[in-house]
Amino acid sequence: MPGTLCEKIYCRRGQMENLIKAHKLHLASDRTSCSSATANQFRLLIHTAAYWLIHTLRGLAPKTSFWRDAQFDTIRMNLIKIAARVTEMVTRIKVALPSSYPHQESLALLAARTAKLPP
Repeated sequence: MPGTLCEKIYCRRGQMENLIKAHKLHLASDRTSCSSATANQFRLLIHTAAYWLIHTLRGLAPKTSFWRDAQFDTIRMNLIKIAARVTEMVTRIKVALPSSYPHQESLALLAARTAKLPP
């Protein structure tokens, strides 16, 4: 019978396993090669912060958007790792993207939604 409690639990479990896989694969969080345990813990903390950022960006995308279901490396390469000129002013920060950047509208929408989040 579709939609039973067992199927929902397995679906959630599978989704959690996929998120853990994304954390390891796309953010390289399983690379703890330092000889110091403190350094490895700090590295894992930084990777978890990056994961949280990308997961939040994906959640802020419109439900019908491509970005809502995009893999973490796609979001990282197309929305985060972009060349831009940043100018700091007294009252604001100006970010100038290249004119050939194909995802300007998506980035502007996500930036506006991110700015509305509580601190």
